[in-house]
Amino acid sequence: MTRIAVLKTYKLFIGGAFPRTESGRYYKIQNKANETIANVGLSSRKDFRNAVVAVRKAQDAWQGRAAFNKSQIIYRIAEILEGRKVQFVEELISQGSTKASAEKEVQMSIDRCVYYSGWCDKYQAIYSSVNPVATSHFNFSVPEPMGVVSIIASDETSLLGFISALLPCIVGGNTCIVLASSSKPLSAITFAEVLATSDVPAGIINILTGKEKELHTHFSNHMDVNAVVYCRTDKAIWKTIAQNASLNIKRSFWWNKDWAKSESENPYLIMDLQEIKTTWHPIENIGVSGAKY
Repeated sequence: MTRIAVLKTYKLFIGGAFPRTESGRYYKIQNKANETIANVGLSSRKDFRNAVVAVRKAQDAWQGRAAFNKSQIIYRIAEILEGRKVQFVEELISQGSTKASAEKEVQMSIDRCVYYSGWCDKYQAIYSSVNPVATSHFNFSVPEPMGVVSIIASDETSLLGFISALLPCIVGGNTCIVLASSSKPLSAITFAEVLATSDVPAGIINILTGKEKELHTHFSNHMDVNAVVYCRTDKAIWKTIAQNASLNIKRSFWWNKDWAKSESENPYLIMDLQEIKTTWHPIENIGVSGAKY
């Protein structure tokens, strides 16, 4: 008898757990030979709302973590990816990549984790400032995270584009909900398994699968989302996202990039998702006798 393979049904990743999609809907992923290789969940509005609750709950603790500890956590992701790179290469090949391009994408993804882990304790020092003022005050400007960020990741580079969009977000102390590639989602959901076995606290990164045209409105009009990042190419969808973002004045960014290029990893992406907080502090003058005046 011919054995029927047991196909993996990829679940969502919300709050550190792997729930099934609330809608109960799935779609099939096929290889070049038109063979079904996996079942993937079609996320709904309710799934997104559940993710927002989880990510908001995790925001304060992640924002308050020491920079060196964030760096350790992100570097740990690179370590686990390095140990599982054969699996990721195989998944990329099953989704249409050549062996050479799959190996290159996995290696670049690992290196990108290392790159951003090094920025955790540096971007604030570089982009903060002590501002000159005409009064007897100290004036400091420092970057602070925006909060909850929704990200619609690249549809073309299912691992590298995915990682390259979420890393600048979490390095800066934000938390995120990411929509994986619709046509090539396997690597992103397997990446959730990496997160679940790493040091990343539950709820910091939440991963949904599904269709861009069905979910982009939810990603952009939810009132408890502080910023939205769009990494795909549909200009009509981007226009809708920008319009929806204006409803509660959330920031919107169109990161339409070639993620394989070196200029696609830089600290300015971290700063896109930061707000600048300026603090004034009076200078106390002390006279010769020690009296303050």
